Amino acid sequence: MKRLFPFLILAIFIFNCKNETKSEPVIKEDTELKELFALMQGSFNSEIQSQVDSSYFNISLHMYPIWEDQGNFLYVEQALNSMQDRPYRQRIYEVTRLSDSTFSSAVYALNTDSLWIGKWKTPKAFDSISLKDIALKDGCEVVLKRISEKHFMGKTGDTTCVSTMRGASFARSEVEILADKVISWDRGFDAEGNYVWGAEKGPYVFNKLD
Repeated sequence: MKRLFPFLILAIFIFNCKNETKSEPVIKEDTELKELFALMQGSFNSEIQSQVDSSYFNISLHMYPIWEDQGNFLYVEQALNSMQDRPYRQRIYEVTRLSDSTFSSAVYALNTDSLWIGKWKTPKAFDSISLKDIALKDGCEVVLKRISEKHFMGKTGDTTCVSTMRGASFARSEVEILADKVISWDRGFDAEGNYVWGAEKGPYVFNKLD
């Protein structure tokens, strides 16, 4: 028995080491990224702002998740509230973490926008396409910081987002995301930095409807 004892100790040690190597690493959920992504989802409009100030239009904004097993993607559609069958902006956003304190909302353009009008109601329709079918708008990503619980703020680079709409050379977006609203100021500027398009007074306030 005395001779067997060291071998028993060695066998127990090897068994324990094997068990330790099989243990899976614990993946910590990114609760802040999850919070941001959830806040961005839903239907919004600027009806209240348009009633207070007639220089603002009543604009609808729909943002709904697609490709849920591939990451944090949203289909985004904007239109005059009275003309939702003719949206003026259709995009896909990808929400990711950049660093300990920053997040990114990358922007993609769709091929043949007209095929996707109203598809925020049926997000599974986007399962028929993938990332290879959309085009990244390089330099147009919004970089966001978490200010407090359910409150994020961010913007694009000052001159990085190329835009040729209405004589512009670049566009600039400033965004604030809260529990009950999205505040967004999109503007276009020419090569000399002169204002070309967008709200002049300040951002649009999109109140959450659902």
